[in-house]
Amino acid sequence: MSSVSSTGGTSSASATLSSLLSDSTLQNIGSAPTATAGLSVAGLASGTNWTTTVEELANAERAPETQWEAQQTKLNTQNQAYTTIEGDLTTLQTDIETLQDPSLYQGTTAVSSDTSVATVTSDPGATLGSFTFNISKLATASQLNGATGIAQTLVPTGETPAEVSLSTAAFATPVTTGTFTIDGDQITVGASDTLQDVFNNIASATNNAVTASYNATTDGISLTSSSPIVLGSETDTSNFLQSAGLYGSSSTHNATTGDYTIASNTALGTVQLNASMADSGLKTAITGGGNGAFTINGVTINYDANNDSISDVLNDINTSSAGVTASYDNLTNNFILTNNTTGAIGISAQDAPGSNFLAATGLAGGTLQQGDNLLYTVNDDPTQLVSQSNTITSASSGINGLNVTPLEPGSTTVSVSTNTGAITTAINQFISDYNTAQSYIASQQAVTTSSSGTTSPSTLTGDLTANNLASDLRTSANNPVSGLSGAITMLSDLGIQTNGQNNTIALSDSSTLSTALTNNLSDVQSFFSSTNGWGTQMTNWLNSTIGTGGTIPNQQATLTQESTNITTQISNLETKISSDSAMWTSEFEAMEVAESQTNQEMTYLSEQVTNGTL
Repeated sequence: MSSVSSTGGTSSASATLSSLLSDSTLQNIGSAPTATAGLSVAGLASGTNWTTTVEELANAERAPETQWEAQQTKLNTQNQAYTTIEGDLTTLQTDIETLQDPSLYQGTTAVSSDTSVATVTSDPGATLGSFTFNISKLATASQLNGATGIAQTLVPTGETPAEVSLSTAAFATPVTTGTFTIDGDQITVGASDTLQDVFNNIASATNNAVTASYNATTDGISLTSSSPIVLGSETDTSNFLQSAGLYGSSSTHNATTGDYTIASNTALGTVQLNASMADSGLKTAITGGGNGAFTINGVTINYDANNDSISDVLNDINTSSAGVTASYDNLTNNFILTNNTTGAIGISAQDAPGSNFLAATGLAGGTLQQGDNLLYTVNDDPTQLVSQSNTITSASSGINGLNVTPLEPGSTTVSVSTNTGAITTAINQFISDYNTAQSYIASQQAVTTSSSGTTSPSTLTGDLTANNLASDLRTSANNPVSGLSGAITMLSDLGIQTNGQNNTIALSDSSTLSTALTNNLSDVQSFFSSTNGWGTQMTNWLNSTIGTGGTIPNQQATLTQESTNITTQISNLETKISSDSAMWTSEFEAMEVAESQTNQEMTYLSEQVTNGTL
């Protein structure tokens, strides 16, 4: 281009600008610009932070959401309140089912005038009245008492005390090592001592003032002295005196010889239950060489004489179906079988061919001590009644539903009456749960006023459905029931009154309820349980309220749908806001491109003027 002179400059500049505007570098001015990555940054060309403008436009368009969300929160809170009301009414429905249950009115209670003679219980529907039980004999279990003296003596026949080691001797209680005291003198018992060693140590410690000996006839130990013998000390550590049956035994005085003697108070030899059968100390050895068997009450018990102890066999008896308990009494030195059930029932015990366990333990030749049946009479009837156990049921007494457990002979009067306490409890439970439901509805409808006079509504304030629930519940519960012929036709007949200030009820007159339960129980039952009674009236209302398609499920469905609709509204608005924000961003970016291109053209023109080319 040629330079431009000052004369006619405007005309020339215009021509030159026109030429420039037609230049390919400026042809996009005024046309729709195309955004570029570099110009998408807000304000890069325009100097304006338009992203903030986009955000503000979006937030302005989002303004209704705040109100919608507040409404949705309210809907959800109302829905939760109805869930609580439904739960309260479901509890109330359970209470009504209890009051309708016929077994509630059949419940009885029994009282014994002398619980030391007998305790009593009664079943629902038991015969009501007063019954005197005269117990003459309690039931006992039969016992098969084995022969006594079945164990070997402490010093076996043919042996001497010098051959009997204390560590293996058949004392009922094993002797422990340590010291014991006689007349103030200490005698030491060692682990390897024999019975004769102990005798010698006694003589030595007492300077022969006290002598000890073993009596094979009585299977006992005797201490003899010319003066009274004093046994034991607080410092004793061995139990020899106790194991030998000397401690606590009475001293005898021989007037002829002047000697004092203390002897074992029982035979000392006992059966070693946990040792092998061969080493058990039975006087009669168990024969058969190994496996053996016997029967008790027809049940077979097998044993292995080579490996089983007597304790093992007793345990097998006790855990079998023979119905007896087997035991060993080391004081009387005999085995005993006791029936597990009382009554005059025998016990049979028999060795199998080739076996002698029962014979060796003295049970085969034992003596049966027959058990007794329970004997009693009722009231003035002299007929003697019998029970094998110490439990009297209707099967033996003929009194329906009455159970008596005699504890000792004697007389007691049993009174059986209706268990009105259970009915009272059920009614009070209904009252409590009814008031819980009504109080909650009231709390959700209340309007509170602050100290400054500001009022605040509750969740269900002004809610017509909740208001109708409270009103209908009160009406259903307290209205008279038509069609009943008895004396009880409404709750007030039971002493239950409504509160004049709110929808709650209370048992204002407990004597009225007590009288009704005592004198008109059938009318009370009819009121709650008959097909056209109060219970049915309340159940029908509850079914229409909380049942499928009832008032509360329908109300909750409506609230849920309204909340869902708001969620959809918010989602749809957010979609529109997202679209609008994209459009606004595109437009601002296009503005940035156009502004950038304009700035470039102006820079170019300025450069041309400066260079004198225009």
